[in-house]
Amino acid sequence: MSNVSSGTFPISRRLRLTLGYRGTRYAGWAVQAPSRTRGRPTVQGILETALEHSLGHRVRVTGAGRTDAGVHAEMQVASCDTSSSITAAGLRRVMERWLPDDVWLADIADAPADFDARRSASRRWYRYAIWRQGIPPSAWQGRCLVNHVPLDLAAMRRGAQALLGRHDFAALATRPRIAAQSTVRTVYAADWVQRSPSLLLFEICADAYLKQMVRTIVGSLLWVGTGRWSPEQFEDALKTSDRRATGPNAPALGLSLWRIDY
Repeated sequence: MSNVSSGTFPISRRLRLTLGYRGTRYAGWAVQAPSRTRGRPTVQGILETALEHSLGHRVRVTGAGRTDAGVHAEMQVASCDTSSSITAAGLRRVMERWLPDDVWLADIADAPADFDARRSASRRWYRYAIWRQGIPPSAWQGRCLVNHVPLDLAAMRRGAQALLGRHDFAALATRPRIAAQSTVRTVYAADWVQRSPSLLLFEICADAYLKQMVRTIVGSLLWVGTGRWSPEQFEDALKTSDRRATGPNAPALGLSLWRIDY
């Protein structure tokens, strides 16, 4: 029996992969049971298949951020182990033959044995894009929420300040709370940035996130922007620890994981 089929290959190297993807057709980053993906592929599954074809043995990758269905990434980081002696540059060239157009590699490099894409990460940055005027150009098609409703940007920015610091963010957690799992997170930065008359970005940096946390923040702050809530009402909703007290999830298509800090 070969090492590939038995899964008993020796481990000799750890690799660090930096990749981007358009999440539109994916059921998220993580491999899941078929009953949960509704026939859609996952980014982790696509990447592991490409690595298996390229390295000659099965590979399990660890991602720095578990993006949800429909969410994009500009700079996701993943780690894996291999017994192959192929160079990082050679592996990148081979893998590009196996990856679809909506998943691409920015870099592959050898990493220290103790590097773990998820556990070694200190901060994760997300962006949510909103297109404010007209039709988005091709570069932004499928990557932004088109919203032409007038918004009070100053109020939205004041509301975002309530996120800063270390807090219990249970009110932003879509998934039901499990007693053994903490909902406390640290947010280092959160602000709205007007990049052009048409493009508005919400940027946030935290040590980790709850499921769909950023989308709930954006949906709630859009309530502030339209005058449905004041910034103070948003802050009060955060303190309730009750998901029913906060606003709706913004659509996934506008959200991107865009940087991982180590």
